[in-house]
Amino acid sequence: MGTLRIKRIYEPPLTSDGFRVLVDRLWPRGVSKAEAALDLWLKEIAPSAELREWFGHDPARFDEFATRYRSELKTNVEAVDQLRDIAKAHDTTLLYGAHDRRANQAVVLAEFLAGQGPHFEQDA
Repeated sequence: MGTLRIKRIYEPPLTSDGFRVLVDRLWPRGVSKAEAALDLWLKEIAPSAELREWFGHDPARFDEFATRYRSELKTNVEAVDQLRDIAKAHDTTLLYGAHDRRANQAVVLAEFLAGQGPHFEQDA
């Protein structure tokens, strides 16, 4: 597996990002497609609209959100396999738009992909 990182999409793209994948269902406000410098927008891997709305980026709900999102990922085999194959072949950066750098779906997704094994790098 290549290096797996997570990063806010509002941070400038770097060559060290490798393959850049937006993992949000909605396009982030104020970011043009050129600025995003995406290789892939994999909105199918994002939490369901219902889960996203329930969570509402409330840190107090993050643990339950993470549990529910992992359950969704277990049934989203096609999108997970697609992302896992990319991450095996390339250094990969999962991009997200949330303000909270610790309580967001990219953190849960990276941990899920890493299988609680190899460490992933998180933006500061």
